[in-house]
Amino acid sequence: MGPFRASFSDGDELQVAGAVVRLRVNRRARRVSLRLDRARREIVATAPNPRRLAEAAAFARDRAGWIAERLAELPETAPLAPGQLIEVFGRPVRLEQGSGRARWIEPEDGATPRIVAMGEGEGFARAVMLVIKRRALDVLTERTSFHCGRLGVPVPKVTVADAKSRWGSCRPATGRLPASIRYSWRLALAPHEVADYVAAHECAHLLELNHGPRFWAHVRALVGDERRHRAWLRAEGARLHAFGR
Repeated sequence: MGPFRASFSDGDELQVAGAVVRLRVNRRARRVSLRLDRARREIVATAPNPRRLAEAAAFARDRAGWIAERLAELPETAPLAPGQLIEVFGRPVRLEQGSGRARWIEPEDGATPRIVAMGEGEGFARAVMLVIKRRALDVLTERTSFHCGRLGVPVPKVTVADAKSRWGSCRPATGRLPASIRYSWRLALAPHEVADYVAAHECAHLLELNHGPRFWAHVRALVGDERRHRAWLRAEGARLHAFGR
């Protein structure tokens, strides 16, 4: 575990039980605490103020057994390799090694789509994920346009990123900036209806910047009962974040 330091800063890292423990200050917290960040696959040790970060670090070291148990609950990482069958928006897709630009191939006969990419190991994985990101942008842009049409609002700029804490975020238009929505590209690894719910959720924020009754009324008008989709993301989110790592 290494030597124990007397002083720490917000954001410092230490290793405990094979895990990264990140120290954080949360002035709304009442006590020192630990939690597992499943998306980042790390432990967060929280202190109410900077003076108690050393206490948070010591608490993490004392709870090495608990940390090891939480790590064991995480889904195994899944490196990508030629020959694998993955799912993109709920459809089986075959990974293949080939020459030229990494690309998505949609067979005309309705057979299983393919992602063809060059390289080996991490290089192959990066190329495959680039194709999935492009696919995510195409599909989520289309669903955003569809839901905005039903809500009667202009279509915002859509981007994708590798967000760790949110599946989507919405910034409504202001006086100087146009509206924009950003999605996690890893939604492409979820069933289509789950990704579509997230798109509807973010589009509803273009009308309601809250999670009040009117907001949820907009969401349910677009996709029906959202609870099963939210439950799926809670249960499977860590697996999506482990993909390709």
